[in-house]
Amino acid sequence: MNDNSSRTARKAATAARMYDYYLGGIHNFDADRRAAEAVIAQFPFIRDAARANRAFVVNAVQHVASAGVRQFLDLGSGIPTVDNVHAIARRSHRDARVVYVDIDPDAVAESMDILDGDEHAVAVRGDVQDPRAVLGHPELRRTLDFSEPIGLVLAAVLHFIPDHEAADGVVAEFVAALPKGSFVVLSHTATESFSLIDQSTITENIYQRRTSTPGTVRTREQVEQLFAGLELVDPGVVWAQQWQAGAEVADTTPPGLGGIWVGVGCKV
Repeated sequence: MNDNSSRTARKAATAARMYDYYLGGIHNFDADRRAAEAVIAQFPFIRDAARANRAFVVNAVQHVASAGVRQFLDLGSGIPTVDNVHAIARRSHRDARVVYVDIDPDAVAESMDILDGDEHAVAVRGDVQDPRAVLGHPELRRTLDFSEPIGLVLAAVLHFIPDHEAADGVVAEFVAALPKGSFVVLSHTATESFSLIDQSTITENIYQRRTSTPGTVRTREQVEQLFAGLELVDPGVVWAQQWQAGAEVADTTPPGLGGIWVGVGCKV
C-alpha cells in the first residue's frame, strides 16, 4: 500500500464527507462510506433527506440573492461541489462573495482546491461553536464586508450541537455580528419525524462512535427559537419539501421519516 492509500485508509469518518456521500458526491473515503452505509441501513430515507435539504438551500439562497444580498457565510459547509452556495448566488450576482467554514481540515483542503483561482470565494477552517474565532478570521474579514447585508447559511449543522441553549447562543452571536438586511438560512433534523420510529438515538450513536461530531434532533418549536430576534420569511419554519418563499403552508404533518425543519429569517 502506498503512502496516499495508507493515509486514506486511516482517515476517520466525518459528517462533511458522509453528507457528500449521501448526495452522491465523490469527495469521501472508505471510512465515510462505511459510516454512512451504517446510517442508511437503519434509515434508508437518509439520502432523500439530504437531497431535500440541498434543494431547500438552493431555493433559499436564490431567494436571498434575489433580495439583493451579494455575500454569504456558509457555516459547516462541508465540501462545496454540487449546487454550492457561490454558484447559486452568482446566478443573480456574478461577483457574489462567499466564505465557506468547516471544522474538518480535509473538507477545507478539498474546498480550497475546488475554489483555487476564485477571487471571491474562500474556504477556512473554523468551529461553528466558536463564533468569535470564526468572525475574526482574517480571510473572512478580507472577503466579506460587514457594513453590507450577508446571507448566513446554517444548513444541517446545528444538529451537531446537542445542547439546546448552546445552539441558541451560537446563532445569536453570529446574528449579532450581521448588519440589518441580512438573512439566516437554516435547516435542522426534526424530532417529530424521527419519533415516528423512535430510533433517533441510533443515528446519534453512529455519529458519536465513528465521527468527532455527535448529532441530535430538535422540535419545530426549538428550531423556531433559533430564529429569535429575526423576522421569519413566509412560510416560516416548515418541512424542507414545503419551503417556497411567500408560500402559505398550514400542514405540519411529517412528510415521512427523516424530515427536516427549515426556515429563512431576516434581520430588520
